[in-house]
Amino acid sequence: MIYFDTSVALAYLLAEDRVPPDRVWEEDLVCSRLLEYELWTRIHAKQLTHSHAEAVQSVLGRVAMLEMVAPVLARAVEPFPAPLRTLDALHLATIEFLREMSVKVQLASYDNRMIAAARKLDIPIYEM
Repeated sequence: MIYFDTSVALAYLLAEDRVPPDRVWEEDLVCSRLLEYELWTRIHAKQLTHSHAEAVQSVLGRVAMLEMVAPVLARAVEPFPAPLRTLDALHLATIEFLREMSVKVQLASYDNRMIAAARKLDIPIYEM
């Protein structure tokens, strides 16, 4: 299973220099419900709502969403082995929750800080 970070979704939606490989769409993708909020916030901020709404819905439809349940939120307020931004802590806490449920998960991200923190937690990185 691949934890599909917001940085990857935005790269795909905004056709940035680096985009996820086509093979990623063949994987089982999962993310925190945060993905939905982060995507819409960025799309609205860039005033791309009308042109990108269908593509955003398509991406969201391909990803299984995990709600921010109490164990995830509890983990997010605990220390991490590297400094994290709030939303990154919530994403990594979600990955750790999945791993506690014996789900084999890899992180797909273009965010170097998130990748560095994930490595310190021994979270495998999906190579793109």
